[in-house]
Amino acid sequence: MGDLTASLVDPGVVRTVAVVSRADGVVAGKACALESLFQVDPSLTVQWEIDDGGRVGPGDRVAVVSGSLRSILTAERTLLNFLCHLSGVATLTRRFVDAVAAVDPSVRVLDTRKTTPGLRALEKAAVRAGGGTNHRGSLSEAVLVKDNHLGGVAIADAVASARRLWPGRMVEVECDRPEQVAEATEAGATVVMLDNMTPEQVAVSVKLVRERAAPTLVEVSGGVTLDTAPVMAAAGVDLLSVGALTHSAPALDLGLDLPADPKEA
Repeated sequence: MGDLTASLVDPGVVRTVAVVSRADGVVAGKACALESLFQVDPSLTVQWEIDDGGRVGPGDRVAVVSGSLRSILTAERTLLNFLCHLSGVATLTRRFVDAVAAVDPSVRVLDTRKTTPGLRALEKAAVRAGGGTNHRGSLSEAVLVKDNHLGGVAIADAVASARRLWPGRMVEVECDRPEQVAEATEAGATVVMLDNMTPEQVAVSVKLVRERAAPTLVEVSGGVTLDTAPVMAAAGVDLLSVGALTHSAPALDLGLDLPADPKEA
């Protein structure tokens, strides 16, 4: 049946409205917003003023949309849902990246597969817009040997089998104690993931890897917050993976503003 309320607006009414930020943040989701508009009405025109990855503050215009007011109102909530959610992911990512960069700019902030069903590609794009780095996008992109896997296979055997079956793929081993870190490094793991370790345990684990002069990267995962991320970065790790970037990012407050005076549109 379509948008019942928007149908009350005469189809001949043409206006210009602005997508405006109500808070500080980082924009993401431009392509989704455009598609939301054009799926409703291809004749709408959009002038984008802040691209993905750009910072905004209260009152800043992100985009200006012109055309049928009825069409704009019909598309409004969908385009804002995409923009607010994805910009929220980008904003939280940027906060982590900035917090870590203040200690060691070489440390990369990674996302995880803890994403909204159906939105993984979009949320991972938003992480990139916020300055973060994407971890594997699916189970087929890399080998990640987690604690539950280790219930059925030893670390050395898992790494050796992965190297034989999928040469060139990243092989990562989740470790919850330093002894496992040493074993995974000796086995030739690409990355050791330090899961839920204390900063002291992280420092010990980093030393174990570095002493072996191995090319193994050190990643910290599990409950990393904006407060603990700089501490972990200072311990000498290479990577910080943060599930909260996608599963707990608050939406960025964006709205669609219609000038009170039609002459301003």
